[in-house]
Amino acid sequence: MSRRILLIIVGAAAVCLVPWTIYLADSLPDRYRASEWRLAWVGFDVALVCCFATAAWLGLRRRRAAVPVLAATAALLCADAWFDVVFDWNSKKNGLTSLLMAVFLEVPLAMILLWHARKLLVGGMPRRKLTVRDVEINRDESYLALSRALKGLAPATADTLATDLGVPVAEVTARLTTLAEAGHVRQGRDGRWRTASLSIEQPDPAGMDHRLKAYLDEKYDNELRLLTWAARNRDEFGGWAKGHRSVLHLSEADLARFDAEYDDLLTRYCLTHDKAGPGTREIALRFYAFPYPEEATR
Repeated sequence: MSRRILLIIVGAAAVCLVPWTIYLADSLPDRYRASEWRLAWVGFDVALVCCFATAAWLGLRRRRAAVPVLAATAALLCADAWFDVVFDWNSKKNGLTSLLMAVFLEVPLAMILLWHARKLLVGGMPRRKLTVRDVEINRDESYLALSRALKGLAPATADTLATDLGVPVAEVTARLTTLAEAGHVRQGRDGRWRTASLSIEQPDPAGMDHRLKAYLDEKYDNELRLLTWAARNRDEFGGWAKGHRSVLHLSEADLARFDAEYDDLLTRYCLTHDKAGPGTREIALRFYAFPYPEEATR
């Protein structure tokens, strides 16, 4: 089914439901005895339990399928709150309890689930542009050595890192503070330091500082050498290497959306394994998109 047809169906359903809702409001009786009342509510709660369990299982694995499940769970919670409050409105025994549960438990929990669904969809990694300070950090061997040590020892105290590097604790603490201000590391409540997830994006070419331009030129030269090496040794990687190339006709807005979706996907997988573990390997992943040269042979 095409996107246009789906939008027409959804829009038509919204329009048709307006007169139907008005008809029900006028025709339905104020009271109605339902013999299947217990089955209806027990079945509803069973569905809610299943949604919670499925959302927890998928969320632990950071699966994208958790997003619609979290949204469905939030919708069921709001529906539960609505019907509890409406049906118990005139009940002196349950009316206040239903209202308090809706206001302080069910609706807030639904909002939390929706917020986490959005976070899972777009990723929870902070993003910012590359700065001159980042270049200075990346060119300073003392910061690079500290970052490598922290990756291997994290979480670790400044004392542990100082012992591993053989430098004074005060010096390590000062470097950690600088890295934390730049968003590269963070200190937990236990006082130990950890690497921080951070997406650093290329700044806009217009008005780019010459130091940033020189740094990026050097990085892209290294990227070409890395890609050449990977292409020449592709037979050695087995299932650990993947490659794709495409030529697409996209508008600038299409390309921006494609880039945003790719970034969200990359962020989600970065957060799945935020450090080395059993069965994992450090993977070099690159994405470049640029206008295809008209004179090039495809």
